[in-house]
Amino acid sequence: MFPAVLESDEACAQCGRPVSAPPVRSARAADAASVLALWAQARSPHAVTPDDESAIERLLGRDGDSLLVAERDGRLVGALIAAWDGWRGNMYRLAVEPGERRRGTATALVREGERRLAERGAGRVTVLMGAADEAAAGLWAATGYEHDARIARWVKNL
Repeated sequence: MFPAVLESDEACAQCGRPVSAPPVRSARAADAASVLALWAQARSPHAVTPDDESAIERLLGRDGDSLLVAERDGRLVGALIAAWDGWRGNMYRLAVEPGERRRGTATALVREGERRLAERGAGRVTVLMGAADEAAAGLWAATGYEHDARIARWVKNL
C-alpha cells in the first residue's frame, strides 16, 4: 500500500499561480459511493462506459492502489485511475469536482499516479481521454504529456 501524499504548495501547471493541492491517497471500498458521485458530477461527455459500485469493487480487488482519490476538508474532490498492466502505466477516469478545479488537484493526482507507476517499473504512461476534450488535453499537456497521433484506439464492448 502506498502512503498518502502530503499537501503541497506549488505552482499551478497551467497558470503558474500558487495552489495548495489536497492530499492524495489510495481509495478504499468505503469511497465507492463518493467516487461514483464525483464521476457523475464531473463526467466527461466523452466517457461512455457505465459506472457502478461493482466496477469499483473489481478494480480495488485486483489492484487496491490503482484508484487514487484527493480529499479536501473531509470531502472527496478528485479521482484518477493509475493502473499498471506489467508493461506500461495507464491513466484514465481523471475527474475533479468543478469547484475544485485550477487548485492543483488534478496535477497532484497525476504526479502521484506517475510516482506509483514509476515505482512499479513503468517507463511509459498512456493517458486515455476524449479526443475532442480540450480541457483535458490542456491539463495533460501542462503536466508534460504529448499527443501521440500515431496510435489509434479500437474498442469493443463485451
